[in-house]
Amino acid sequence: MKFADLKTKTDDQLAEEMASLKKEQFSLRFQAATSQLTNTARVRQVRRTIARIQTLLNERRRASN
Repeated sequence: MKFADLKTKTDDQLAEEMASLKKEQFSLRFQAATSQLTNTARVRQVRRTIARIQTLLNERRRASN
């Protein structure tokens, strides 16, 4: 997901997105450990999207203070 797409979402929506991505990341780790992972690039995509969301949330928190 692109940073511009994330900027349009509210903090609650971002929190929900983060929770679902964390669950997916957990699932992908287990798939990789059991050699069932078919799309290895998805691990990187999920990790980077989580980082984008965290960056955006931190920017918003700093701006509100």
